[in-house]
Amino acid sequence: MRKLLALAAVAALMFSCSENPTPEPEPTPTPTPTPEKWAINISTSITRATDTSFENGDKVGIYVVNQPNTLKASGNHADNIGFTYSGSWSAATTIYWKDETTKADFYCYYPYASNISNVEAYPFAVKADQSSVANYKASDFLWGKATGVAPTKDAVGITVKHAMSNVIVKLVAGNGYTAEDMASASVAICGLKTNSTINLATGAITPTGNAQEITPMVESDYRRALVVPQSISNADLIKVTIGDKVYTLNQSIEFKSGKQHTCTLTVERTNQGINIGIDGWETEGDDFGGTVE
Repeated sequence: MRKLLALAAVAALMFSCSENPTPEPEPTPTPTPTPEKWAINISTSITRATDTSFENGDKVGIYVVNQPNTLKASGNHADNIGFTYSGSWSAATTIYWKDETTKADFYCYYPYASNISNVEAYPFAVKADQSSVANYKASDFLWGKATGVAPTKDAVGITVKHAMSNVIVKLVAGNGYTAEDMASASVAICGLKTNSTINLATGAITPTGNAQEITPMVESDYRRALVVPQSISNADLIKVTIGDKVYTLNQSIEFKSGKQHTCTLTVERTNQGINIGIDGWETEGDDFGGTVE
């Protein structure tokens, strides 16, 4: 009898388990893959009158504008992000492409400024005293852009160019003077405005303010200075002082962005004249030669 009761209990338990089976675990949903974000990197090349590469510690500003938008002071895809050079470029803040298809325009300028309120008229001035290397370099402004760039994992290449114009002054000893006299002479570049505004969207430069004398930097056998692009007409451009003698070069010339103009002055004591020959940095077919007494 006991054996029958035990069998009945086991049967009842088995029946109960078959009526209420253990539920199968629900399958874990497959997560939706997150699209890969591509960080924006840059590489640069330079078209410069005096230097051909950036130095460690140089810093540029970058704006990124998603097409079909235009550059604004703020509200772009990336606003005035600083990139510092140390063999390659590193961003102060990592920025990413909007997506994998939207093209973008890149605007680059040097030297970097942390606060720019007007991208259509950014104020920039060359130094009046460029006799030191530091002041000469501080007068250099570079600008460039790359448009319609498709999203890429590779670095975006941007070519920047001189925004200012470069003036080279060479002194040649004429009758009554020696090479030593030319080396010790005082040279000033006159009649040029040193202030400007720059459109960071187009690179266009507008000279502003009053004209000042610019003291150029002395190299081994010439002087040089960076000047704001502008035109002068029948103006005293170069002043050379040797002892108590002052010689001036009167000239009409257009200083163009990214171009270098060489002024070779032959200084003669006999008639206090200067024989001038000026060659453009790029051959334009113009002859700026002349003689003054």
